[in-house]
Amino acid sequence: MGLNAVGLEILDAEPAISAPPVAAHVAAWERHVLDDPNLLGDIAFAVDGPFHLMYPARVKDNIDSFRAAFTRAGVDGVVYYGKKANKSACVTRACAEHGAGVDVSSVGELTAALAQGIRGSELMVTGPAKRDDLIWLAVRHGALIAVDDLGELDRLAALGTSTEPARVLLRVLPTGSSSRFGMTDDEIDSALVRFGLHESVRLAGFSFHLSGYDPVARAEMADAMIERCLHARTLGHPAAIISLGGGFGVDYVNHDAWSAFIEQADPRWFHADKTFDSYYPYHFPTPGAAMLTAILDHQVGPSERVAKRLRDNDIQLAVEPGRALLDHAGFSVFPVRGSKVRHAHGQPYRLLTVDGSSLSLSEQWFDSEYLPDPVLWPTRPDTTPTPTSVGASTCLDSDMLSWRRIPLTRPAEVGDLLVYPNTAGYQMDSNESAFHELPIPPKVVLHDAPSTQDTPVAATARLRWALDTG
Repeated sequence: MGLNAVGLEILDAEPAISAPPVAAHVAAWERHVLDDPNLLGDIAFAVDGPFHLMYPARVKDNIDSFRAAFTRAGVDGVVYYGKKANKSACVTRACAEHGAGVDVSSVGELTAALAQGIRGSELMVTGPAKRDDLIWLAVRHGALIAVDDLGELDRLAALGTSTEPARVLLRVLPTGSSSRFGMTDDEIDSALVRFGLHESVRLAGFSFHLSGYDPVARAEMADAMIERCLHARTLGHPAAIISLGGGFGVDYVNHDAWSAFIEQADPRWFHADKTFDSYYPYHFPTPGAAMLTAILDHQVGPSERVAKRLRDNDIQLAVEPGRALLDHAGFSVFPVRGSKVRHAHGQPYRLLTVDGSSLSLSEQWFDSEYLPDPVLWPTRPDTTPTPTSVGASTCLDSDMLSWRRIPLTRPAEVGDLLVYPNTAGYQMDSNESAFHELPIPPKVVLHDAPSTQDTPVAATARLRWALDTG
């Protein structure tokens, strides 16, 4: 027998109810913030509730990594940020300042992008059955428009009132796919005929999106799109762009931690013995721009690689990363409001209530779990591993930020902050609403304070913060 971290006696023979640690990779700026004795506490005092911290300088670094992959391959490439991944104005502004475009799917997203300095020609407009007002604005601003069906193409042709023809990508339904998006081969053939009937539209190329994260499948589909461009050119269409969409993986945790979790996953590690059917692949060996390189380097045919085929045929490759441009660009902070001791399988654990909701940690609302371990702040040198699950401050029994009993470094106390790392991509605002009429957590933007020395962020004396303008 012995004493558990919460001070209760346990039987040594009982199975472990605490999950193994799944520690997240930490960037220099994140470590700097976590090590600062005051910054997070000062922001929490000012905000008086949960908040999301954004560091847009990281977005620029991620854009650079995609550009470098294009340059190494000698390919004409363009990056469009998938805006649906995060609503923060500071991200769109970072794209504008660093020459990336933005992929939008609504009038709201389009106007928000323009407001942050994105030019109309730097917009890609996607999504099914677009509203006429979105199509009209996209045409007026010279955006690249991905068309999902024949009826949409006809409406676009009728609404094309700009002095220049609308630039159109035809979205292709991949062979064997059950997706509701994209056009079949017969529909593509009909669309090619329609382009010859309307001077207000011009075929710029083709687009597609594949689920999953297989670079080989993307490469082979890109090669098929090259063939479509070449065929369209024989019909007189200047098809010279291919978009392979987004879906570039992010590496959140190291291989060993992820393998240990996946290979040993046990319902006893979760509050109420909760089970999940699937998880995001939180360890990803070829993330972001490395995945793009794998696509470009893939050999198609007996001797050519995708990059060479693009170069030889003067075809531009567009990518639409969302999550991958937000890797390490932000995290989410939830103040601890209460703590209980509960028991499972003969052992005690902590059940926290934090200020906030799992609506601000979106994976839970897709019947899955956000697995990178949160960090308890303030950090302390003494460690007393404490299995801890995390509930929200709503009246829903199912509103859990972490069903998993995380081995926190110590028992959490009221007033502590629980920091969920790397949540900028698709986590922190995809599903947020003012449930219970509670305010939506604000976004706080970090900026490097001016310095007379050219030093990395980890060594800067201080960071400055302001509320996001979006």
